[in-house]
Amino acid sequence: MRIGHFETLKPICPRCKIERQVHSALKIAKVVQQQDDIIIDGDLECSDSRCRMRFPIIDGIPIIFNNRNQYINENFYHITVRSDLPSSAEDLLSDVSGPGAEYNRMRHYMSVYCWDHYGDKAPQGEFAHLALKTVPGSLVKCFNAGVDLLKHKPTAPMIDLGCAVGRCSFEWAEHNPGLVLGIDLNFSLLRIAQRILRENRVAFPLKRSGVVFDRHEYDLAFENRKNVDFWACDALALPFEDESFSFANAMNIFDAVSVPRRLLVSIRDLLVSGGSAVLATPYDWTPPTPMQHWVGGRLHSNPQEATPESLLRKILSPQNNPDAVKNLSLVGEIEEHPWDLRIHNRLVHSYNVHIFACRKT
Repeated sequence: MRIGHFETLKPICPRCKIERQVHSALKIAKVVQQQDDIIIDGDLECSDSRCRMRFPIIDGIPIIFNNRNQYINENFYHITVRSDLPSSAEDLLSDVSGPGAEYNRMRHYMSVYCWDHYGDKAPQGEFAHLALKTVPGSLVKCFNAGVDLLKHKPTAPMIDLGCAVGRCSFEWAEHNPGLVLGIDLNFSLLRIAQRILRENRVAFPLKRSGVVFDRHEYDLAFENRKNVDFWACDALALPFEDESFSFANAMNIFDAVSVPRRLLVSIRDLLVSGGSAVLATPYDWTPPTPMQHWVGGRLHSNPQEATPESLLRKILSPQNNPDAVKNLSLVGEIEEHPWDLRIHNRLVHSYNVHIFACRKT
């Protein structure tokens, strides 16, 4: 955790904020290991004497959740798994544990996200052996297409919601001055992003087939990574005061949170007046989103209202619409934009995502 990000953003205790509607500042309670301005291991603590809840910093990643114990219990494996094993040991564990094991599910997501986020940054010939000649970089293309929808260039600070292994955060920092924060629930993916932040180097398993992965490791060249940090937080229960950010990005998490509409409210609250946000979604509703919270994809008396695009436009049209998210307006959209995710040597998932940009009025 970068000390500069902590001091600038001034995070507050999510438990006090949600359960007692009190904004209690977090403070650095313990530093066990530090590298330059980054706390690698330590603790944050709520400053309110009625709470004093502690939030650990592990591998440079602060874990700041209202339901801290639940998050740690559910992610215990990802938090404690070793990331320094040689590739031969990783291959053996992958083979012994089998396709349904948490270890291979973790490696699967590392493969999918790291390929799309950083495959375009690999040295020439790094992936020449691949049977399926997919092209990485769909994330960056969608992100840039969304930013182009905005009439005014966004400013920092910027929050990258659902940042995964961090490419959008680094991409934004490369071309724009100011602070950038990436947040995600997946600790294993955040650990990869944190290593890039500290070392400018990525290492990940690329799935060949079944439980066979090839390890790839190479240097990157993100010059302004000093402006970037990554925290483990819930996008629906963020530990910040209102109006803490000027720009928000949320690539493909709208259909993956428990209450999609609440994500828009959370973004609205985060943004300063005049701030903007870019989102992309394929409306591929998956757990933990209950069916009653889907935006579209269900039968209605009016078939036109069953389309997610039309319902989203209503939610982001505050004029004369009591169901809209107040003070958040749609300013541009691309109804279909390709997004390809490499799964393994013979499989690519191709989406047509809806990209939309909105502004806080």
